[in-house]
Amino acid sequence: MQTCPFLCLFGLTFSVLAYSAAAEDVNRDWPQWRGPDASGVAEGSEPPTKWSESENIKWKIEVPGVGSSTPIILGDRVYVSTAVKIDRVADAKAATEDKPAEAAPVEVAQAEQSDRGSGRRGGGRGRGGFGGGPAPTNFYDFIVLAYDRATGKEVWRTSLTQQVPHEAGHNTNTFASSSPVTDGERLYMSFGSRGVFCLDLNGKQLWDVHLGQMSTRAQFGEGSSPAIHDGTLVVPWDHEGDSFIVALDAKTGDEKWRQSRDEQTTWSTPLITEYDGRTQVITNGSNRVRNYDLATGELIWECGGQAGNPIPTPVRFEDNVIVMTGYRGYAIYSIPLSAKGDITDSDIVTWIEDDAAPYVPSPVLYNGQLYFVKSNNGILVSRNAKTGDLVIDETRLPDVSSVYASPVAAAGHIYLTGRDGTTLVFKHGKTFDVIATNKLDDEIDASAAIVGNEIFLRGKNHLYCIAK
Repeated sequence: MQTCPFLCLFGLTFSVLAYSAAAEDVNRDWPQWRGPDASGVAEGSEPPTKWSESENIKWKIEVPGVGSSTPIILGDRVYVSTAVKIDRVADAKAATEDKPAEAAPVEVAQAEQSDRGSGRRGGGRGRGGFGGGPAPTNFYDFIVLAYDRATGKEVWRTSLTQQVPHEAGHNTNTFASSSPVTDGERLYMSFGSRGVFCLDLNGKQLWDVHLGQMSTRAQFGEGSSPAIHDGTLVVPWDHEGDSFIVALDAKTGDEKWRQSRDEQTTWSTPLITEYDGRTQVITNGSNRVRNYDLATGELIWECGGQAGNPIPTPVRFEDNVIVMTGYRGYAIYSIPLSAKGDITDSDIVTWIEDDAAPYVPSPVLYNGQLYFVKSNNGILVSRNAKTGDLVIDETRLPDVSSVYASPVAAAGHIYLTGRDGTTLVFKHGKTFDVIATNKLDDEIDASAAIVGNEIFLRGKNHLYCIAK
């Protein structure tokens, strides 16, 4: 989680032009953690609805290191990011000098009281959780791996950098929470404070850019993923220091524009979308939702009203963008892409709801219906994307208590995975109708990817390809 202090999820947004045969694959594959149109939907796919460790598993492989990023798929390759702890230890004096100031104790104590995750994450730092623990002293190897989609065999791995993370992170976060993204010609990977990297599809590093060192809220760690469109890579950089958003030339890494942002730490990934001949970059935030012109960085519109710790990625429905936050309050706003200027508290906003919204997971938008959980809990809510009207009121999910992974959809079904590895499959519609409960022997915080008739699930230790 894509994906945040808790991984994820949080995500990636992606639009693409068909540059080549490989680029055309982007439109039918899974080039980012929320799929081709950033809605979480796999059109034309018919994956299994039932599986277990002994049923409908095409392959299962062990992935080195730790990570909660979602795999992306292009053609016959599956790409995964990870961080591998190595034996090399930092010089004690240098580590002390480089360590940022500790988060305020009250901020740590207040953090994420509603979450009671069940598994050990981020190197095994206990249950539930807070950030702000001792910074690591070991180096980590920050890696992108490519696997053969048909067999799960490793094709290549590229070590991009070896560094000591300067913050411990939330104990459910990992140092590889950001997912790769592809435009069909190259791969792009942000390891945040460790750097932003570009690789070719054979794993050769082409360029890298270092934007500084983040100081995240309560030392929860990092998690936003970059977004790519038409030769421009957009990287969000919201933290407790000087926040900004920057656009890089996808071929060279050269900076195109940069805009400062009055925001605290944000783990949401931008949505890039075209409207009325203009390409827009929509970013969530605690203070404001903002919309920038991709070509120039000009602020098109902004809207206040969100809650704290923004993680869910914006999603487009018709000519509106829907944004959500669910930490210490709930906010769902549907905002027209035609807006201009500051529209806070104006009647331009299409609809607003504030009774339930997700914290870590992003929603899935399927056939005009939004599906999401309340906070990180196993409570499902569904709304009409056009009107905001309630379709399915708060409903307790059987066998799922805590959720970080964002739900996905295909072939008339919604797939929702809990942190203990249980995936509920239920029918799309106005009622909650579970057709299968599937359990794997791994903890799962990364969002699923669906391509063709296959589902790819990345657990704490393993990567699964699920197929009939």
